[in-house]
Amino acid sequence: MFNGKSKALTFSYDDGVTQDKRLIKLFNKYGLKATFNINSELLGKPGYLRRENMWIGHNKVEPEEVAALYQNHEVAVHTLTHPSLPQQDEAEIIRQVEEDRKNLERLTGKEVVGMAYPGGGVNNDERVAGVLRNHTRMQYARTITCCHHFDLQENLLQFQPTVYHLDFDKLFELGEEFLKLTPDKPQIYYIWGHSYEFDYYDTWDRFEEFCRMMSGREDIFYGTNREVLLR
Repeated sequence: MFNGKSKALTFSYDDGVTQDKRLIKLFNKYGLKATFNINSELLGKPGYLRRENMWIGHNKVEPEEVAALYQNHEVAVHTLTHPSLPQQDEAEIIRQVEEDRKNLERLTGKEVVGMAYPGGGVNNDERVAGVLRNHTRMQYARTITCCHHFDLQENLLQFQPTVYHLDFDKLFELGEEFLKLTPDKPQIYYIWGHSYEFDYYDTWDRFEEFCRMMSGREDIFYGTNREVLLR
């Protein structure tokens, strides 16, 4: 149970980009909670990403902004510099994760216990999960493989989110299903993405519609990844 409730909603956003500022305003407006996964050595760096036929801003928040910006949410590891962890040796995996954790703890003044794997494609495997389990302080690690269900998962170090935020048909379909649930066992609706993607697809209004739909329910616990997964 989640504070006496059987349903929990949580969000996870990667990269620590400046669009997080607008997203956090949305989450705060509707009483929603999220975890933001940050590459500490990339903080403050400007950048752009090429998506299909246009450039989109991928500017990182400044280090001195982190504590205040994310204060009502959770900050988690995304590695120091965003490498593909399956391609790294054990020592580098540990360094990327643990040094990022230490940096983020210094910036926020809070314990950091979770992460999201960086990169697309196959960005995790059992070897990497084993390194996290045996040599880091990570207690959960999110993949990008969507499961499209709400059931609890035993393997928190290769945790599968429910749905990707820009898959709007599935996002709303699952949202409506989740709202109607009267479960006799704990259920988690877990959504992931990158806030800069709302700029590219111009879908801020559509996502706010989803936030509005899911908010203010007495039978739902709204929590960060840590609060939900490590309850």
